[in-house]
Amino acid sequence: MAAAGSASWQPQEEGLKEICGLLEQQISPYSSADKSQIWQQLQHYSQFPDFNNYLVFILARAEGKSGEIRQAAGLLLKNNLRTAYKLMSPAQQQYIKSELLPCLGAADKHIRSTVGTIVTVVVQQGGILGWPELLQALVNCLDSSDLNHMEGAMDALSKICEDTPQVLDSDVPGLAERPIKIFLPRLFQFFQSPHTSLRKLSLDSVNQYIMLMPSALYTSMDKFLQGLFVLANDPAAEVRKLVCAAFVQLIEIHPSFLEPHLKNVIEYMLQVSKDTDDEVALEACEFWSAYCDAQLPYENLREYLPRLIPILLSNMVYADDDESLVDAEEDESLPDRDQDLKPRFHTPRFHGSDDAEDDDDDSYGIWNLRKCSAAALDVLSNVFGDEILPTLMPIIEAKLSASGDEAWKDREAAVLTLGAIAEGCINGLDPHLSEIVAFLIPLLDDKFAVIRSISCWTLSRFSKYIVQDSGNKKGYEQFDSVLTGLLRRILDTNKRVQEAACSAFATLEEEAAEELAPRLEVILQHLMCAFGKYQRRNLRIVYDAIGTLADAVGEKLNQPVYLEILMPPLIAKWQQVSNSDKDLFRLLECFTSIAQALGTGFSQFGQPVFQRCINIIQTQQLAKVDPISAGVQYDKEFIVCSLDLLSGLTEGLQGGIESLVAQSNLRDLLLQCCMDDDSDVRQSAFALVGDLAKVCPVHLRPRLSEFLDVATNQLTTPKLNETIAVANNACWAIGELAIKVRQEISPVVMTVISCLVPILQHAEQGVNKSVVENTAITLGRLAWVCPDLVSPHMEHFMQPWCISLSMIRDDIEKEDAFRGLCAVVRANPSAALNSLVLMCKAIASWDEIRNGELHNEVCQVLHGYKQMLRNGAWDQCMSALEPPEKDKLSKYQV
Repeated sequence: MAAAGSASWQPQEEGLKEICGLLEQQISPYSSADKSQIWQQLQHYSQFPDFNNYLVFILARAEGKSGEIRQAAGLLLKNNLRTAYKLMSPAQQQYIKSELLPCLGAADKHIRSTVGTIVTVVVQQGGILGWPELLQALVNCLDSSDLNHMEGAMDALSKICEDTPQVLDSDVPGLAERPIKIFLPRLFQFFQSPHTSLRKLSLDSVNQYIMLMPSALYTSMDKFLQGLFVLANDPAAEVRKLVCAAFVQLIEIHPSFLEPHLKNVIEYMLQVSKDTDDEVALEACEFWSAYCDAQLPYENLREYLPRLIPILLSNMVYADDDESLVDAEEDESLPDRDQDLKPRFHTPRFHGSDDAEDDDDDSYGIWNLRKCSAAALDVLSNVFGDEILPTLMPIIEAKLSASGDEAWKDREAAVLTLGAIAEGCINGLDPHLSEIVAFLIPLLDDKFAVIRSISCWTLSRFSKYIVQDSGNKKGYEQFDSVLTGLLRRILDTNKRVQEAACSAFATLEEEAAEELAPRLEVILQHLMCAFGKYQRRNLRIVYDAIGTLADAVGEKLNQPVYLEILMPPLIAKWQQVSNSDKDLFRLLECFTSIAQALGTGFSQFGQPVFQRCINIIQTQQLAKVDPISAGVQYDKEFIVCSLDLLSGLTEGLQGGIESLVAQSNLRDLLLQCCMDDDSDVRQSAFALVGDLAKVCPVHLRPRLSEFLDVATNQLTTPKLNETIAVANNACWAIGELAIKVRQEISPVVMTVISCLVPILQHAEQGVNKSVVENTAITLGRLAWVCPDLVSPHMEHFMQPWCISLSMIRDDIEKEDAFRGLCAVVRANPSAALNSLVLMCKAIASWDEIRNGELHNEVCQVLHGYKQMLRNGAWDQCMSALEPPEKDKLSKYQV
């Protein structure tokens, strides 16, 4: 091949022929050649310096070749430039750029589009400064009267705006203003073009800047809004969709711009929320939830509700061509396809009071107009509450009473609507809830699968009420009917219904908790029957339902009659699933809940479960460095789930875990996990360190100083916010170790304290509630075991510490923290004087200190200060307390 990059570079005929031949074979559906071999040959050529010159030559100048071959050369060039552009000589870069620019206005639309894509990659790699001619070429094309030139430039510009919008909003040497300021007036002008493609591309380009809001757009916002109103009723659906997207983004990010025009915008969004094109209507319906989140006065929306609500309800009826209806009829005998098995992610163990909220929505299939409208109605019901019921209920009642098979979609939409408003309108629905539930129960047996499945979901949305009302005879009977109805549906033959019933049942379990105990046998029989017949996808939901059941009923599950139903199928599955099968995740999670619920009752299953977790962690740690020897690909989820199951096992078996730990290399594996580069692995590892510290610290002792150093390192990281859950668990583990190893903790005490104090000092600034609680408790535990080390520094943290202690619920961890408080105050009473009022408030936060010894210590501290503070100073301190706080302190006779 010729030397690359000279100004007069010319391809060699034979090289050109060979590359075109390969490209032709690669794209031809009829070619008998081995595609992977051709691909390898092209990759081999990529190593020659001027191969990319050939590609751009074919794209730009091979007039005699088909458009497909030229396009294929362009796409290969684009991929090569992504990795190789910065390594090329300046002359070669210049050759490629000079060949691309004349093609911006090529007659063939596909060539123009490919050139636009390559231009964007060059801008991504080399920036706009490295290509001053590009800006001029784009302006010339936009200002020409040739449609090909205008479209080609607009296509390239829209791709640059989408991929790297910031490059056009930066200073360019030699230009008096930023490029975006040069382009915006031209983009606004294209809003009025007779050509749909130009209207669409120009609006799409401006929309990319709403989030960045450069000053050029900020100062021409009136012009932009005028342009949007001009395009609002565009004949092209793709343009109307972009108008809606612009209004949604503006209301989300810069609502103040829309305020003067709100009435017009709302009127328009009402109109397009029922657009004949579903994609336009979907984009428009995003507006209503965004409006409610935008801190704008709700008043402005109130008068439109009687018109908006019927539109949303009409959108919630299944469209005839809704693709999820095809899946809705899937029978359980049809095997799952691999694409049905969505990837799932395990949430690592987190020690504290902040549980992540589950999204309980009907999560079937893709986001569409029906889902978006239901979500909007949910948000509106939470904002306007019962006000929407007078508009809503007559429509719901009409849809529900529609009889006949052809009206099933209306009935289904009405049930979905009841579920969507279950939270926001609960007060207004309250007098009728018994009737609503009574109406929904028979729908669990409807002939249409989608009605059976949506009825499961809607009943689950009312589960709090159904459980609360089960105290009286009628309510109890209704609770029983819902429970048995959902159990029947769990054994439905339709996959969608199985999924909805299982998820709904898990929600009911969480609400009902111990109320389920009398029915455990029947529930387990149904769940284990489902376990035996479900396909892989829904099997995952059964695991969740079993785990949730174990969490809900706790030790009540520990009866031989229940274990005989529950454990044999699970153990059979446990033996059948391999250590590299991702279905193992749910099984590990399920066992975690069962081990915690059964407590020592799990000991008969403990040894094999413990050993398998150890094996999985070992294999995965090997796979990380040498997947071939390990025989599996590394996946951190296996380690995280295994660590969490070991935590559940430790919590369940308590001291019974000791002999298993003693005979294993868990300590060394665990220390390695605490140093892993993945934060989820470290998070679960420190949770296990804390759990083991509680029941068998003796096995951590040989490497105690290393565990403490690694844990302390988690608190000193500069990006604490990004790994806050790791810091939370590490902090808690240090506290658990401290109260077990006592003085052995002293080498790290001051380092840990210096990390904990800033967390307490910034507690007001939205630090996670659990992290603040664990910080306050660990600080207290360190103060309890090493008061002499901690007390000299008290005044630096006493105030935020007392504020945090007063927020913690009464439990054994709070007792430990107050033991520490008493210990440091005894050691250095004067350092706490400035914080005495806050300390009294913290003491008053106890409902009752049940531990007699601690109660006496607190008494002594208060009496000590009362004697120390003379001349009315004590009374002055007391006068700063609220009356309920003074009442609480009277228990201590002060």
